[in-house]
Amino acid sequence: EVQLVESGGGSVQAGGSLRLSCAASGDIDGRTYMAWFRQAPGKPREGVAAINTAGGNTYYADSVKGRFTISQNNAKTAVYLQSDNLKPEDTATYYCALSRSWGEVVQGSILRFAFDHWGQGMQVTISS
Repeated sequence: EVQLVESGGGSVQAGGSLRLSCAASGDIDGRTYMAWFRQAPGKPREGVAAINTAGGNTYYADSVKGRFTISQNNAKTAVYLQSDNLKPEDTATYYCALSRSWGEVVQGSILRFAFDHWGQGMQVTISS
């Protein structure tokens, strides 16, 4: 069983920053990617950022490029999302996700179906 535990969410004003963390434990051998997704009320879940756990390659949604940075710890058991210059439209529930896929996980956007383990989600609220 895989456990993904997120922390660092909360409320900030527009222009502020948050650092989201996700600790992975349990049966995480064979993981290939970890990612952050988000879901705003009434909208589909979208991939925000992903990292290849072996090579460290990163991918970002266009809406967050230049503002968000995904990284992992040396043991590759935690992933972080440094979120700067936050905007009200970044308000959403943020989820950490893990993939064991050896296929494409990014085709224009980060593919939700490529990720089969999810954290419980945490709220991020940006006020204007």
